[in-house]
Amino acid sequence: MKHERILYEDNDVIVCHKPAGIATQTARVGQADMVSEIANYLKNLHPEQKAPPYVGVIHRLDQPVEGILVFARNKAAAADLSRQAAGSGMKKEYLAVVCGGPFERTGELRDYLLKDGKTNTSRVVPSEVKGAKEARLSYEVLSEGLLGTALVRVQLDTGRHHQIRVQMANAGMPLLGDHKYAGEAVLTISTELGVREIALCAYRLTFTHPKTGKRMKFEVRPEGAAFQNWIETEEKPEV
Repeated sequence: MKHERILYEDNDVIVCHKPAGIATQTARVGQADMVSEIANYLKNLHPEQKAPPYVGVIHRLDQPVEGILVFARNKAAAADLSRQAAGSGMKKEYLAVVCGGPFERTGELRDYLLKDGKTNTSRVVPSEVKGAKEARLSYEVLSEGLLGTALVRVQLDTGRHHQIRVQMANAGMPLLGDHKYAGEAVLTISTELGVREIALCAYRLTFTHPKTGKRMKFEVRPEGAAFQNWIETEEKPEV
């Protein structure tokens, strides 16, 4: 794992910028994932330690999505961070490029999602459907661009499977480059704009340090081609 991917590390947490195309964690032999990359990094950093490094998964990003992840370095930190992720202690914010304008400047989406493990997809269903889980998010349109596109900031209130991709598509604002949930018209626009990967980045993460109690905030600039037309006009990230 390249050192520049690591935004912060100490004995309790390690924060990194996951690139698009690599899984958070996978059981597939020979396929790279962030957990293995971090474990190898820590093993090389501390060769004197005989036990395998502890890397606790707190939250995940879809394989084609880039952004910030925090991992725990021990079980106590994992328990604390997991409580934050399950409640309101951990704040996750995303940047996305969507299609379908004109857009409402701000909005809140509340749906019920049902995951299909066989197809690795989720869909919006009525609340009474067995297995459906509530999904909530809010969004703000930062600026609008060519071909009915817009840069939006999304804040998750829940963490469901493919939540942003499903809810935004269901609301008529599918993400550029999303081959699972965007229609052919959006994929055609994606091609015209030179966007091959999904236009979604977990660009800001805020949580309370499990040991010190300090409030920690990390932010990155998206690397994907979809964001490059917008990146110079937006506020600079901070860490």
